[in-house]
Amino acid sequence: MAPSMAAAQPLPSSKTESYVDNKRKDDIRTANIKAARSVADAVRTSLGPKGMDKMISTATGDVIITNDGATILNKMEVLQPAAKMLVELSKSQDVVAGDGTTTVVVIAGAFLKQCQTLLHSGIHPTVVSDSLNKVAVKAVEVVTAMAVPVELSDRVSLVKSASTSLNSKVVSQYSSLLAPLAVDSVLSVVDPAKPDLVDLKDVRIVKKLGGTVDDTELVKGLVFDKKVSHAAGGPARVENAKIAVIQFQISPPKTDIEQSIVVSDYTQMDRILKEERSYILSMIKKIKATGCNVLLIQKSILRDAVTDLSLHYLAKAKILVVKDVERDDIEFVTKTLNCLPIANIEHFRAEKLGYADVVEEVSVGDGKVVKITGIKDMGRTTTVLVRGSNQLVLDEAERSLHDALCVVRCLVNKKFLIAGGGAPEIELSRQLSAWSKVLHGMESFCVKSFAEALEVVPYTLAENAGLNPITIVTELRNRHAQGEINAGINVRKGQITNILEENVVQPLLVSTSAITLAAECVRMILKIDDIVTVRIYVILHFGLETFWINNSDSLDFFDCFIVDS
Repeated sequence: MAPSMAAAQPLPSSKTESYVDNKRKDDIRTANIKAARSVADAVRTSLGPKGMDKMISTATGDVIITNDGATILNKMEVLQPAAKMLVELSKSQDVVAGDGTTTVVVIAGAFLKQCQTLLHSGIHPTVVSDSLNKVAVKAVEVVTAMAVPVELSDRVSLVKSASTSLNSKVVSQYSSLLAPLAVDSVLSVVDPAKPDLVDLKDVRIVKKLGGTVDDTELVKGLVFDKKVSHAAGGPARVENAKIAVIQFQISPPKTDIEQSIVVSDYTQMDRILKEERSYILSMIKKIKATGCNVLLIQKSILRDAVTDLSLHYLAKAKILVVKDVERDDIEFVTKTLNCLPIANIEHFRAEKLGYADVVEEVSVGDGKVVKITGIKDMGRTTTVLVRGSNQLVLDEAERSLHDALCVVRCLVNKKFLIAGGGAPEIELSRQLSAWSKVLHGMESFCVKSFAEALEVVPYTLAENAGLNPITIVTELRNRHAQGEINAGINVRKGQITNILEENVVQPLLVSTSAITLAAECVRMILKIDDIVTVRIYVILHFGLETFWINNSDSLDFFDCFIVDS
């Protein structure tokens, strides 16, 4: 009986008995989520108008004071791969919208917190990821439905939007000056042929130490942060200027190879000097013959672009010289002056020149700048001369102005405004929670969790403003449930108001890109279940011996193997 029973029992299957260790995958996911959340927590306190600033001390000893999310994360030494993804996320938001760089990281951190809870509940990462994708798509629909259309001719609305961006910055007290300046800058470079596109490379920001941010001005023309070359007493102001941008050197030529010439006779020395003079004079005569009276000379890396001798002859010819124009600026300069860069003296023609009313050297703060104004047929560019009492304020003013310019650019690309102050996030949370009740199974549970995660923005705004976050968010939720979709947190009054009437507005693109990019980043982190380190082998030759150097997990030491000897 016993043997027959034993025979009746099925043989153990290798498939059913195989053991899969999922602990490592869970540990990797948990480690990634914790690292990414720690980055989000680091910038969370700098969200909103009452957010704190960060002091960043770089390796070179420079100090930066800012609350711009992209700048903070960019300067942080982040080593963990998943945490680096949040740094890249902030950079992506900076490229797409320019503003909301802190918001996008805070939202991603809140999503990750909910993911951690859902994974601990036993829900599969793929289900969580797919649910988050649906939440992002639905959220964009909801926010778009809340948006108010805006026309580019409505300058007041554009200024309000730029002011909201500046209110959270260190230089917020200057928002009444910088916001209109940002709007005028962007509108002046919009091409009627391509009304939906703005290239911010056409807006040049020149920083000059001295004065205050109040002295910042918009210049219809060009500004060079350098002096006119006074070496030989040349002119410092020229009217009815004919300007040439040259990319060649007005100096004696050098030999093609490194060599020294030994001159043993004074007569030979005189001949060399005489040849130099005649060479430079012939070049200056060709320049003068075209009527050119202003030279912008590109910085040279081969040899000196100009010498004392050439400056002397240019001064005699009454030609104003601005030397060492950066290579990167040449395209902007030629576009503004509507002229062509000249690469060779043989190609120097009057038709390649640019024309302006005045080119002059002006004292600004601690130094001088060269201004070119009244440009004929000026290209669609503009220059902003930013001033500041010290380098920290100057750098932050530039970063803040860049954010304001990006906000106006967003409105040119997508002409819709939405309320700020946490209003869109709390409305999203409310509508997504209602939508989750229509869904079934795990998906419903996941969507509800992500809807709750979006409350992190109004919660953080209230927390940073020193208000009671639980009381504020609860009241905000009630106001939205009663149909007040534009109710938001007024951090200055410390209460809930209609934030649209308070002129706290932001472009639709800032919110939609923040939610979409945050969801994409979190989904990427969720899908990672292992980290693979790659070993790199380097061969070193020392005399007769050759070594393999193995770059192992620990970079503190190298494993060396003798290959041959």
